[in-house]
Amino acid sequence: MHRLILSMAITVFAASTLSGCATPQQSAQATQPIKAVYHLTTGIETAAAALNNIQNHLNADPKARIVVVTNGPGIDFMIQDAKDSRGREFSSTVSTLAGRGVEFRVCNNTLVTRNISPDKLLMEGKVVPSGVAEAAQLQAREGFVYIKP
Repeated sequence: MHRLILSMAITVFAASTLSGCATPQQSAQATQPIKAVYHLTTGIETAAAALNNIQNHLNADPKARIVVVTNGPGIDFMIQDAKDSRGREFSSTVSTLAGRGVEFRVCNNTLVTRNISPDKLLMEGKVVPSGVAEAAQLQAREGFVYIKP
């Protein structure tokens, strides 16, 4: 009798595992929004493509939490009046994405090294001490996935 009950329990467990039944922990993780850090370290053209990727990301997953971290030449699109190769300013796209919850963080080390005043940044940009440290913190301490466009 005990063998029959044990056999049935194993069969039910195996069937539920194979059928995709989630554990409570898996269910909780599935309901949490995806958190992604887009790390931009190269120039204007990469930024244009990355912003397009972020728009597509949000269209597919509107609840995603996205932070854009910039350093080095990656900050260039966050400077007022910056334009892509077609002459389109970034300010409108950045503003639209910020309105959808995207955060933009700019490396202070880069600003200092390049002698750029924070006043020259788009208003959506938040200056952080180090872009690299910010990206690492988001990954290691806050559970963000890392995307390098």
